[in-house]
Amino acid sequence: MKIGLRILLGYFVIVALAAWLLGNVFVQQVKPGVRQAMEDTLADTANVLAELASDDFLAGRINDGRFAARVRGLAARDIDARIWGFRKHSADYRVYVTDARGIVVFDSTGRDIGRDYSRWNDVYLTLRGEYGARSTRSDPVDENSTVMHVAAPIRDADGRISGVLTVAKPNQAIAPFIERSQRAVLRWGLVLLGTALLVGVLAAWWLSRQVGRLQRYAQAVTAGERVELPKTAGEFGDLGRALQTMRDRLEGKQYVEQYVHALTHELKSPLSAIRGSAELLESPLPEADRARFVATIRAQGERMAQMIDKLLALAAVEHRQRIEQPEPVALAMLVDDAMAQVETEAKAAGVTLVRDDVDAAAVAEGDPFLLRQAIANLLDNAIDFAPRGSVVEVAVQRAGSALRIDVADRGPGVPDYAIGRVFERFYSLPRPDGGSRSSGLGLCFVAQVAQLHGGHAVLANREGGGAVATLELPLASTL
Repeated sequence: MKIGLRILLGYFVIVALAAWLLGNVFVQQVKPGVRQAMEDTLADTANVLAELASDDFLAGRINDGRFAARVRGLAARDIDARIWGFRKHSADYRVYVTDARGIVVFDSTGRDIGRDYSRWNDVYLTLRGEYGARSTRSDPVDENSTVMHVAAPIRDADGRISGVLTVAKPNQAIAPFIERSQRAVLRWGLVLLGTALLVGVLAAWWLSRQVGRLQRYAQAVTAGERVELPKTAGEFGDLGRALQTMRDRLEGKQYVEQYVHALTHELKSPLSAIRGSAELLESPLPEADRARFVATIRAQGERMAQMIDKLLALAAVEHRQRIEQPEPVALAMLVDDAMAQVETEAKAAGVTLVRDDVDAAAVAEGDPFLLRQAIANLLDNAIDFAPRGSVVEVAVQRAGSALRIDVADRGPGVPDYAIGRVFERFYSLPRPDGGSRSSGLGLCFVAQVAQLHGGHAVLANREGGGAVATLELPLASTL
C-alpha cells in the first residue's frame, strides 16, 4: 500500500471518529442540555408561584382565590412573542397544587382536582423535603409526549411543608429549538468534517507527490537515466539532497572502477604491440623492418593518445546531468564546421563529403561545441568505413517536433550482431581496409551528447548498402 493511501486512510479513520463523536456526543447532548436549562427555569418558576400561592392555600381558597384566577387567566393571554425565529402565542405551563396528603386541590387545567398524586415523584419527594421533579409521558406509546414536572413546597408560618405546587411543561414545546440546534451543530459539523477531509486529502496528495518525485528520481537513477533532482520542500528537500550526494559518490566510485577496468583492457593490445616492437628493435634488423616497427610504435602511441583524449571528453559528457546554459544552434552552420574539421581525413581516405537536404532554418538548443564534436565523430566513423572513391552524405531535416542529422556512407554496413552494441563504450568493429580498430569511444560520445540534449542516436543499415547514423534532437523552444 502506498504511503499516500496509508496517510489518507489513517486521516479518514480520525475524521470518521470525529464524525462519530459529533453524531453521538455533540448532537445528542443538545437535547439534554436544553432540557436542563428548561428544568432550571421551571424550578425558579415553581418556587416563585409557591410563594404567591401560599396565602390562598393556607386560607383554604387555593381553588377559587385570586391566585387561581390569575393562573387560569394566563391561558387566555396572547403572548405573541417571536423567540429565536419561532412565534409563541400562549403559555405552555400547567400548574397544580396538592395538600400535605398529595391530593390535588388546584389544577390550572381543571381536570385532576381530587386525584391522589402522592406517589408521583414531584409530590412524593417534595413532601419529604427533597427536590421533586419528574418527566412523564402524557401518551404512554408516544416517546415525544413527555412532560417535565418540577415542584416546590408551600410552607406555613412555622416553616412546615403543608402542600406542594408543581409547574409542568411539555418537552414538545422546546422541540423546535432542539431540532434547530441539532441541525446547526450537524450542518457546521459536516462542514468542519468535509473541510478536514479535504485538508487530509490535500495533505496526503502533497506527501504522496513529494515521495513519488523522490521515488521516480531514485528509479531513474537506478535505470542509468540523466535526471535532475526534483524540487521538494522541507525534510523531503533534505532527503533529496542526501540522495543526490549518495548518488554522486556511488556513481563516482563505480565510474572510476569501470573506467580503470575498461582502460586497462583496451591498453593491453597497443602496449603489447609497443613492447614487442621495442624488443625486436633491440636486435640487429634490416632498415625496412626497423622502420616498420618504429611506425608501429608511433601508431600505437597515437592510438593510446587518442583513446585517452576521447575518454576524457566522454567522461566530461557522462558526468554532466544537463546543459547549464543552452543556446540556439543553427545546425546548417554546425554541419559545415564539422565537415571542415574532418576534411583532411576525408581526403586522405579518398572520400568525398556532400551536404544534402540541409534545412537552413533548422535550429536546435544546446551546447554548440558538444554538438559539433558529435557530428564530427559521426563523420569520422563514416569515413573509416566508406570505400575509397565513395561519397559520405550529410542531411539535416525536420521530423515532426524534432531535427534529424543523417550521416550516410556506402560501406559494408553494420553486422546484425553489432546493431545493439555499437554505442557501447570501447566497442568497435574492424575496418574494411584491415586497419586497426578504433578506440570504440566515438559513437558512445555521440549517444551521450544526444541524451544530454534530450535526443537520441541511431545507427542502421542503408538500402543499397552502407550505413546511416542519425542524431535526433528536439527543436529549439523558441520555434
